[in-house]
Amino acid sequence: MACDVPTRALRFGIKTTPMHLAYDEILRVWEEADELPELDDAWLWDHLMPLAGPPHGAVLEGWTLLAALAARTSRLRLGLLVTNNTLRAPAHLGKIATTVDAISKGRLIMGLGVGGTRQPDGPHPAAAEYAAYGFPLPSPGEGLARLTETITVLRRMWSEEVFDHDGPFTTLRGTRNGPGPVRPGGPLLLLGGWGNRTLRIVAEHADMWNVPGPPHNSTEWIAERARILDAHCAAAGRDPAEITRSAQVVVDYAHPAATRSHIRALAAIGIQHVVLALPRPYPDKAARWLVDQVVIPVRENSA
Repeated sequence: MACDVPTRALRFGIKTTPMHLAYDEILRVWEEADELPELDDAWLWDHLMPLAGPPHGAVLEGWTLLAALAARTSRLRLGLLVTNNTLRAPAHLGKIATTVDAISKGRLIMGLGVGGTRQPDGPHPAAAEYAAYGFPLPSPGEGLARLTETITVLRRMWSEEVFDHDGPFTTLRGTRNGPGPVRPGGPLLLLGGWGNRTLRIVAEHADMWNVPGPPHNSTEWIAERARILDAHCAAAGRDPAEITRSAQVVVDYAHPAATRSHIRALAAIGIQHVVLALPRPYPDKAARWLVDQVVIPVRENSA
């Protein structure tokens, strides 16, 4: 029963990856989830080409799709898990995000990550889409510096009437952002990532931290990453409890008990928010199935 309290306190999100799927298939899951109070939020991703399956398959652009889904829902918090920071200029991204925040009446969570970078041990999984859409892959150090600059620009766009910015990659003059965000100070900032340098940025800036969990990464690995985040928080003089710990779990339709077991293990190491990623194709009433087979049993601590 040691996991009873943390599992009861868990918040749950649902993720629909817009790859090899039509808009209507995603919309029906979001509209169903919007009617289920057991689900707190809903998420997309941010890629321009498929990362799996046929390379010629359909992919819907993340922020455009998010705006459409924001207009068709009324309760769910929503965001991209996570926005690829290298695909849009910082102030342009701020304007896009503010627009979605306005459409959703303040339900946006600003999910953000470094995006693709050059890797010393082989090509990045998204290298093909960068080449196809004309984006250069930065070095890891440049990617992290760009992420920090974007966070600075976003914060200023959401708190200042007008400002100039002189950064390492971006120069802005007379930047205004009307209408401002619905929430004073702007949407909550979720940062995704797990590298030591990324975790330092999380410790300094994030309201939420998300990391891929099972089957991609073990609970033990996430616990080790969380300890590094705690150390960065201590170095920054920040209370680690200020950052909500979030993990993504890929749902196993055939074995929901395995999914429940992963979630209980994550709760036991301090994860407070779980994003349940739905594999395609989505079954009929997928969100209802998720609540009945995963969320409610976990919260009731039943097998």
